[in-house]
Amino acid sequence: MLDQTRAPIYEALEKLRRQRVVPFDVPGHKRGRGNKELVELLGERCVGIDVNSMKPLDNLSHPVSVIKDAEELTASAFGAEHAFLMVGGTTSAVQAMILSVCKRGNKIILPRNVHKSAINALVLCGAIPVYVNPEVNKELGISLGMEVSSVEAAIKENPDAVAVLVNNPTYYGICSDIKSIVKLAHDAGMKVLADEAHGTHLYFQPELPISGMAAGADMAAISMHKSGGSLTQSSILLTNKGVNAEYVRQIINLTQSTSASYLLLSSLDISRRNLALRGEESFAKVMQMAEYARREINSIGGYYAYGKELVNGTSVYDYDVTKLSIHTLGIGLAGIEVYDLLRDEYDIQIEFGDASNILAYISIGDRLQDIERLVGALADIARIYKKDKTGMLTGEFINPVVAKSPQEAFYAKKVSLPLRETKGRISGENVMCYPPGIPILAPGEEITEEIIEYIEYVKEKGCSMQGTEDPEVNNLMVLV
Repeated sequence: MLDQTRAPIYEALEKLRRQRVVPFDVPGHKRGRGNKELVELLGERCVGIDVNSMKPLDNLSHPVSVIKDAEELTASAFGAEHAFLMVGGTTSAVQAMILSVCKRGNKIILPRNVHKSAINALVLCGAIPVYVNPEVNKELGISLGMEVSSVEAAIKENPDAVAVLVNNPTYYGICSDIKSIVKLAHDAGMKVLADEAHGTHLYFQPELPISGMAAGADMAAISMHKSGGSLTQSSILLTNKGVNAEYVRQIINLTQSTSASYLLLSSLDISRRNLALRGEESFAKVMQMAEYARREINSIGGYYAYGKELVNGTSVYDYDVTKLSIHTLGIGLAGIEVYDLLRDEYDIQIEFGDASNILAYISIGDRLQDIERLVGALADIARIYKKDKTGMLTGEFINPVVAKSPQEAFYAKKVSLPLRETKGRISGENVMCYPPGIPILAPGEEITEEIIEYIEYVKEKGCSMQGTEDPEVNNLMVLV
């Protein structure tokens, strides 16, 4: 274990700040002197370290000093062979994983409830998805994990696949048996990629589900900014033994900025140090707060804040108890309606609401009084706004009918048609509620009556729709 009390990038920035170097390089605001409003917003200290790559600060594209040291400390803290600091969010980390193992025509086995970044990576590289459609909890309206038996069947039917991608955990906290999936895939000569956008904390609290690296996954994409405390858009890509890290660096450099933000890099550095030194204790408190919130919310009546009781050993192999996922249909309101009420009437901003659930993200920055305020607001909403739930939809996942590869469909000749006239046609674009960013439709999938009805329903309820050329999602781009 390396000296986790160090933060090499932060230390180098502090040294530079004390030197009072005269800047004749970019950025053009010159430590804020050229943009006073920016200084007023962010502060002199922050703007003063918004600098460009230079010898004392290393270079993210080809690190040889302080960034290299920070990456080695990160790899050690996460139990990985190598770590890459990412300034393009976990979207760039997920896409780097897929682009590192997949080429045009390669097959990749993955669940359909993946983030849009994975679908978009297939558009970029031309890989062919082999979906393991997850089981759905129809009562809650959420998709569950990948069953080992389903992954095994997909591997046997597609022995030429090059990789398996696993969500660990899902947005709602559901974990698959990733350790068994790793063994199946490795025995078949396939790589395993873990999308751990919502799993940073799994690496620092032994009572939580197993992490991707501990399970033997070859690569893992980590959203350090979600539960790890770093600045938004800063993430980490981990690789395990047997992965050519220098090749992965080349893949990352295909799309990652050559002007990496030192604000983001230093936030990763400091946050890694914080988690390495205090993560176990911090996330134990997060678990306690989430469990307390679950008990209090379930005592209100009408809501269901679910947890470990969902574990069945197959489609729900484990559950991440830091996730405060709450089913809202019992009070006759869609999740997005509760989301809007919390924000507009109670000044509480939660992570997202879908057709039947909300997610309140609890992490190291939360306080017990914040939990109490959320519980009180939910009780108030149940008392004031509760209504009959007859006719409300539940599902957030509809099994796709895949007709063409995402790349082929995305770049095909397309025409715009009104939503109601697209039944039976092939979609040429993504359609999704964001968050969570899991496509309802992906390029290459057939548009069914069920999908059209679901899109109309979530639009009516107020979900934020993305992915389409038409910003109102009244029309869809379909293949000619």
